[in-house]
Amino acid sequence: MGLADLGGVLKIFGGSEPSEEEKAQLAKEVMLMVLARATAADTNIKQVEVEKVRQVLKQHTGEDFTDSEVRVAANSRIYEKAPLDRYVDVSARKLDVSACLNIALALKEVIHSDERVSDYEISFFNSIVGALDLTPAQLMGLDS
Repeated sequence: MGLADLGGVLKIFGGSEPSEEEKAQLAKEVMLMVLARATAADTNIKQVEVEKVRQVLKQHTGEDFTDSEVRVAANSRIYEKAPLDRYVDVSARKLDVSACLNIALALKEVIHSDERVSDYEISFFNSIVGALDLTPAQLMGLDS
């Protein structure tokens, strides 16, 4: 599957300048990475979270993902080379604000999927929003 191999993120991390089509693909890959990793943010991957990730990814990207693909993306070896927020930071520099905001809002949906939000999930969200370089006004819909 094209998105699940995270090739666009790896290409950007290597310093390449993406085309418009590659930026769209990059936004999808970053969303997959962030949402999948969110399922492991509290160290307890719950099935309801995986299902929510699949649902949110389908809604935002139009792509279908299996439980396995989400779980693999959550625990990928890619994070051994650099932490997720580093990948997000480098990728976000190539994305427009609306793509970054879409990723943050999708993450919020996933975090709320199990009806409780842990301190670790809040920390994860704040880390990702910081890496996406979003302002509080952008998050609240006051500025784009």
